[in-house]
Amino acid sequence: MSQNTVDVWLYGSLVCYGGAASESGFANLKVHLPDGSTLADLFGRLGIRTEERGITFINGKLSAMPGLQPDLQHLLCDGDRVALFDLKSMWPFQYRHGAMVTDEMARAMDDEKDRGLHHTYRKG
Repeated sequence: MSQNTVDVWLYGSLVCYGGAASESGFANLKVHLPDGSTLADLFGRLGIRTEERGITFINGKLSAMPGLQPDLQHLLCDGDRVALFDLKSMWPFQYRHGAMVTDEMARAMDDEKDRGLHHTYRKG
């Protein structure tokens, strides 16, 4: 079975999952996954629980944010870049309206009453 290499960037408290690739404030690692692997598979490999992450980007497109994580079944391809921010890392609210999003995120936001946009988030 062939493998894909995913370029993973971890920020904030998620740096602890970077092992030897951890730096001050971030970790960057190359993760090898079998063809057909999803974001959930990546989390399993790294030991990250999805609830620990906040804003997530796949290839520069917003794929998840606190309270809205429709990307777990997103199929990862060779060369994909995944950036995971912890829950304390906030992205300025005013930029959310113009951000590129993954197809899964666009569908999830359309299904949300408030289109998934909040000024604050509750712990749930």
